[in-house]
Amino acid sequence: RRLQQQRPVDVTWSPFPLHPSTPPEGMLLTDLLRGMDLDAAHRRINSMLDELGLEHGERDRTYNSRLAQELLMWSKTQHGGEALIEKLYRAYFVHNRNLAQEGVLLDAVKEAGLDVDAARKVLRDRTFSKEVDEAWNRARQYRITGVPAFIAGGYQLGGFHPAPELLRFLDYVQQKTGAAR
Repeated sequence: RRLQQQRPVDVTWSPFPLHPSTPPEGMLLTDLLRGMDLDAAHRRINSMLDELGLEHGERDRTYNSRLAQELLMWSKTQHGGEALIEKLYRAYFVHNRNLAQEGVLLDAVKEAGLDVDAARKVLRDRTFSKEVDEAWNRARQYRITGVPAFIAGGYQLGGFHPAPELLRFLDYVQQKTGAAR
């Protein structure tokens, strides 16, 4: 959002297969990140979230986000659907809730002011599964291995970058291609 305030740019959010083999009950971060200094990783991530002004809590688990991604694809078709992004973010990053659980997802839908019955049907029928599969395939084609990833004009920038670095990236793309959208 900060970037969009500084320069008009179209941003398209796309699902990414982040730890797709995570079981429905989730996985301890200590198991996922074996051999890594978990405290250092938390400090680094929390520092980035602080820099972005994003609220966060203490997380000890990762959860499978596949159903949440399908629900977000549905929310793009709903009036006011963008509110679901923040509600799911808060559920996961602030409250350490399991995004693989239907109840958690539907709580977020309700908080976002969206139709809970319609969302339940989307989840049970897996209505947006194909769209998420297609997005995951695009990510593989671009050889994206982590998030965030920024793609513009055939160029790619991976990882977290402050707004000034993203602006330099867009300037570079615009210089090379004549457009940075």
